[in-house]
Amino acid sequence: MKAYVAGVGMTRFEKPETREWQYWDMVREAGTAALADAGISYDDVEQVPVGYCFQPSTAGQRAAYELGLTGIPVYNVNNNCATGSTALMLARQLVEGGAADCVLALGFEKMKRGSLGGGGADGGDFATSPVARHYGVMAARHGFEMTPPTAQIFGDAAREHMEKYGTTEAQLAAVAAKNHRHSAHNPYAQFRDVYDVDDILAARVVHRPLTKLQCSPTSDGAAAAVVVSERFAEERGLGAASLVEIVAQAMTTDTEESFAAGSCIDVVGQPMSRAAARQVYERSGLGIEDVDVVELHDCFSVNELLTYEALGMCAPGESGKLVESGATTYGGRWVVNPSGGLISKGHPLGATGMAQVAELVWQLRGTAGERQVPGAEVGLAHNIGLGGAAVVTMLRAVRGG
Repeated sequence: MKAYVAGVGMTRFEKPETREWQYWDMVREAGTAALADAGISYDDVEQVPVGYCFQPSTAGQRAAYELGLTGIPVYNVNNNCATGSTALMLARQLVEGGAADCVLALGFEKMKRGSLGGGGADGGDFATSPVARHYGVMAARHGFEMTPPTAQIFGDAAREHMEKYGTTEAQLAAVAAKNHRHSAHNPYAQFRDVYDVDDILAARVVHRPLTKLQCSPTSDGAAAAVVVSERFAEERGLGAASLVEIVAQAMTTDTEESFAAGSCIDVVGQPMSRAAARQVYERSGLGIEDVDVVELHDCFSVNELLTYEALGMCAPGESGKLVESGATTYGGRWVVNPSGGLISKGHPLGATGMAQVAELVWQLRGTAGERQVPGAEVGLAHNIGLGGAAVVTMLRAVRGG
């Protein structure tokens, strides 16, 4: 059975502690918007997976209860930075498997200011952290510096890429410059200022070679998607122009390849991303050459370059040249992160994957306003979390049939 996204909604992503709201306020705003976008009520919803990382168990119920008290199942989902797309994957599986005809997937996060600690999303003790093995690889090869751990492990991946392939600091900065430029047209983005490569290189260094403007910020916000079956769409008269098909989706976790070489490029998830993309291409019958628009997990500028290679957009080591060429912005072969990406749109962990899909739905409907990718028909979302999980989703416009 096919699964379609029939409605999406999201809040503006905000700097933590700058807006007076709680996580349930965020979900009420995003969820209400998604339901209205689909033209349905909460009474039509049969199940609700809710993604978040920083709230206690059953916070999903507390949030969903803002939309209605109908007694339906609510699932609390936590998968580090891949949480939002994991909630969406559960919604798709429920619909494709025939367990439900209408599922509301929610993702939210209320965060604190400052960088994430090394203990994972919960900020707990490093020694017992689920990502201790990943950071152990980093420390064995690069040592451990007094810089934010997440920036450190990705910054060390950037150093490896530079040493192995000759990637330059300017190429890393070009990723951030592109995404900051894209966010200027996104009213949901946390940051909308435009910076050029020189501005980004001149910003404060967080962990060499990454500067502040190449790092995603902590954020508050929520996003939501209504996922329905073909039967539900037909019975409710949902128009093809509003539907976006989830053509294929895959999640992968770490394998021996993630740790075997002792490389930060591997432990931050490039092998997982490559494997997930391969599965999606095989299941969908579509390849990266068929994709028009991509929302990918640029938690740090280097991860966008690593993901270009993992998705097959270029050969290994060629990603710096790819972004410099203009191939991943308007007028190029693909438009990557028209929303501004995590670097500029913001990164509330539980909402990120869902927000990517919201952006792609607007793009594939042709309703993305000033940031619209001309003629977009196929979109790809990539969401990754250390610890680890990578989720790749292929989406296709339905309009016209």
